[in-house]
Amino acid sequence: MNVINIDLHCDLLYYLLRSDATLDDREIGCSLPYLQDGNVKLQIMAMYAGTGADSTVYGVKQSELFSNLIKNENFFLFNQDNYEAADNKNRIGVLASIENASAFCNESQSLDSGFKNLETIIENVEKVFYIGITHHLENRFGGGNNATAGLKDDGKVLIDYIAGRKIAIDLAHTSDQLAYDIFNYIDQRNYTIPVLASHSNYRSVYKNNRNLPDELAKEVINRKGLIGLNFIKDYVDDSNPERIYEHIQYGLDLGGEDSLAYGADYFYWKDHPDTSRHPFFFPEHANASVYPPLNKEIEKRFSSDLMEKISHKNVLNFIENLYK
Repeated sequence: MNVINIDLHCDLLYYLLRSDATLDDREIGCSLPYLQDGNVKLQIMAMYAGTGADSTVYGVKQSELFSNLIKNENFFLFNQDNYEAADNKNRIGVLASIENASAFCNESQSLDSGFKNLETIIENVEKVFYIGITHHLENRFGGGNNATAGLKDDGKVLIDYIAGRKIAIDLAHTSDQLAYDIFNYIDQRNYTIPVLASHSNYRSVYKNNRNLPDELAKEVINRKGLIGLNFIKDYVDDSNPERIYEHIQYGLDLGGEDSLAYGADYFYWKDHPDTSRHPFFFPEHANASVYPPLNKEIEKRFSSDLMEKISHKNVLNFIENLYK
């Protein structure tokens, strides 16, 4: 059985900002050859920008790169009706997401100006699957995963803006307080905004601020959200690749059978300044070609039903509910 795979997060667009970057570069785990080898039928392409003066330049530029990508013969703009079409059999489906709202609104510009940037990005990419409000640090909207701030007033305005637009909110880089505040604000306003943690594991299995504490993981599951399994060693286990299966088991123990997914977080790490973290991925999880053997191992350890849910079915269900 040729199982299709869906991944909730990669940084190929950010990599393509480099002057020497190509889609075929096997130095990045989500390059075209690896996606093809892994039978990836949908790859979510994050538009990332760090919080800073030129953040919106990077955000808009990546939306232009995405616009070019869906014109490439090897890719297509994914929807729930076209991914099985004969024309798309050997192509990679893609959707765009925003990692850090600073990608469309920096710290000093007006919100109106920032929302105009967001509309430009949406026009370029046609639809934004999810928006992550922060990254590692704090910004005008709230606290990132290395911060403690919760939801700020500008963050509330952003959630108001997203409401009703069929855009999910990503919790992968929020502080715990921001995540709680997002849930509370959505409920206070009676919004029906889907939530996910696109590339996060479980803090009880491996302690890292990027991994979800139990209460937040349970809340994502209760809201029929997704939790994307992150392959980076710092979030799996610094020395033992087998612990990725403990993360899967823990998600099951929390009731997340219908929420588990892949969120590998492939990015270009070769020039990352913290060389103590090199390589960022175990060989077993190094690039998108690993999905077929990983699926086999999940089927062996758990079940074929769970393997299919993790590989694609849970995400397809989430997308169907998001866009209906």
